Amino acid sequence: MSSDPHRVQYRVVFGKKDEAVDGPDDADVVITVPAADAALDPSVAFMQGKLKAAGHTGVLFEVLRNGEAAAVISRLASRP
Repeated sequence: MSSDPHRVQYRVVFGKKDEAVDGPDDADVVITVPAADAALDPSVAFMQGKLKAAGHTGVLFEVLRNGEAAAVISRLASRP
């Protein structure tokens, strides 16, 4: 999606042991959000504590700012 050297893994959680995942296991940051909160703006969800992130905070802020997080989370949340 981007030429950014940072690697991000996104996880949208639908239930226990039921999640949609996009990105490498050795990502710089792992972003996790419940499916019920996936429609929120990711920056708002992060500030409310609904979107969780583990790893490099700078990478997190970059994907929140550039819209990548919103696009990927929306795609994962709308799985068939």
